[in-house]
Amino acid sequence: MASPPTPDFPGLLARLTEALDGRDLPFMLIGGQAVLLHGDARLTRDIDVTLGVGPDHLPEVLKACRELGLIPLPENVDAFVRSTFVLPAEDPTTGIRVDLIFSTTPYEGQAIARAVRVTVGGAEVPFATAEDLIIHKLFAARPRDIEDAAGVVRRNGPVLDWRYLARWCDEFATVPGREAMTELLDGLRRDAQP
Repeated sequence: MASPPTPDFPGLLARLTEALDGRDLPFMLIGGQAVLLHGDARLTRDIDVTLGVGPDHLPEVLKACRELGLIPLPENVDAFVRSTFVLPAEDPTTGIRVDLIFSTTPYEGQAIARAVRVTVGGAEVPFATAEDLIIHKLFAARPRDIEDAAGVVRRNGPVLDWRYLARWCDEFATVPGREAMTELLDGLRRDAQP
């Protein structure tokens, strides 16, 4: 019996970058792939991409998916994206899931502009900065996200832009359900003190 194919994250990240850059779709990687860059090593089975465009750009994103061989997972793609702002897709060869997240907020636009480009698989792939990854993780606030944010702080604490972090956490703390962001950030900073 043949073993399942080994996921080729670098190859898929490079192809994804070329496809999205080729269509002038601004984006950055967040989630587990960015944690591997900025935080503690951990197992990840997917790719999370924040797009700096709204759902009205779905046709171009779908063209990029077809070029990459990614299969959209929802039955009614248009309705799903319009209600969730997410297009989940899968690479059928490797089983890697790719979540394409649509966003036009000023924060996301700034975070994408700040992204750091890292050579992966021969392409310059944009990753969220350590600060923006922490903000995304604190916004999600699941236990795994808090652990990821703590790992990023442990690895980068002395060089983090704490004023930038505090500014955005304070702003997002005004969003219902996200009131604890400033407190979570303060806790991470305290825990990182020698």
